[in-house]
Amino acid sequence: MRLAGEGWEAFFQTFEREAFRLETLPVYRVEGEREEFEAFLATGRQDVPADDSWLEDIRHYRATDRWIGRVHVITRPLTDYLRFEFDFYQHSARAGEEVRILDLTEQPNPGLPVQDFWMFDESKIVRMDYAEDGTQLGRELLEDIDPAPYVEWKRIALERSEPFLEYYARMHE
Repeated sequence: MRLAGEGWEAFFQTFEREAFRLETLPVYRVEGEREEFEAFLATGRQDVPADDSWLEDIRHYRATDRWIGRVHVITRPLTDYLRFEFDFYQHSARAGEEVRILDLTEQPNPGLPVQDFWMFDESKIVRMDYAEDGTQLGRELLEDIDPAPYVEWKRIALERSEPFLEYYARMHE
């Protein structure tokens, strides 16, 4: 089942315990971020208001005892988009999202797929589909699949990655 717009937003809100994201791309071209990304390229920073909708969502999930986190698999040097995303991660991590980085610049991939996904409550998997240039093509709820490989990929990603704020601090030493 394809998930888009309000249907995706409504689906996302239904998780009961945890939402996990594996990110694997160095660039994402999401229309809703275009202006912010261009401003970041011009200034090197983002002006993220305290009432940003994603940050508000994160705070709500945490206030209702729901965990939300992600691991972004990267290699250096960072793309402009990753620098943009890292700038925002500072805010989302401080709002309560567990953001982690798995830097594969000097180590092999530990067996993770090169495919983005969200996993909700270790039972519902949404494959995130992107074109080669990072343009989002859509989201697909994978029905009638065994979530066990995704649960294992989550375990590996969390185990092998490091907290974003620690990684970011080391990058800026």
